[in-house]
Amino acid sequence: MALRWYTTVIDCRDHSAQAQWWAEVLDWRLIVDEEEGAVVIPPWLEAEPMTVQEWDRGNPGLVFVPVPEDKAVKNRLHLDLAAHVDDDRDAEIARLERMGARRVDVRQSGDEAWTVLADPEDNEFCVLESRRY
Repeated sequence: MALRWYTTVIDCRDHSAQAQWWAEVLDWRLIVDEEEGAVVIPPWLEAEPMTVQEWDRGNPGLVFVPVPEDKAVKNRLHLDLAAHVDDDRDAEIARLERMGARRVDVRQSGDEAWTVLADPEDNEFCVLESRRY
């Protein structure tokens, strides 16, 4: 028996809006949007029973849960996003900014191969340099 990374849970004030925002960012599917939380999964995953092999190949989803407090300090865990080398990384960053992401300073030197952004509820995430794998 083995465990696998199933999901990442993100606390937020408006869990529905955050789930919808991240679904659009990643071009994923919002499959649950209830009072207790919202769930976003990659489009190639089905919300139905899977074989063990399908389970092992699946990517983790994102779960957004409501909390009463605002974010107060820098995240201790964040998501790294990357574009493929055949895609335009800068255009993706510009798209995220049009959607409401903003650049943030977490004491970068300025020479990094990534850009630090924050989502609409100030959760930091990075857009790495383009990747082949």
